[in-house]
Amino acid sequence: MLGVAKPDTLGEAEFLVDKILNLRIFADGNGKMNRSVLDTKGELLVISQFTLYGDCRKGRRPGFDAAAPPQQARELYESFVGLARVSGLRVETGVFQAHMGVSLLNDGPVTLLLEK
Repeated sequence: MLGVAKPDTLGEAEFLVDKILNLRIFADGNGKMNRSVLDTKGELLVISQFTLYGDCRKGRRPGFDAAAPPQQARELYESFVGLARVSGLRVETGVFQAHMGVSLLNDGPVTLLLEK
């Protein structure tokens, strides 16, 4: 899931793509988290998700003031996807700004939040 915040730039997209492609989070032959998605020749599914920037600290309804406006978010989302595709891995996407039903099987003990 990729959320874009107002201050985000192409630099953040480049950083995150590099981090995601090279982060050693998959098990090696000894069961240690020592292989990247590049090492495993895995695939990426990139879904835009502005609600990651929902602020629930006040009141009873989340505020989305920190999320980038749609045009900025779309440009950075598409840049992120393009950069990821340069890796040669298969990269699938959702539909930007669409209401989607996404099924997820979180297979493993690890969920990470990445920010620059």
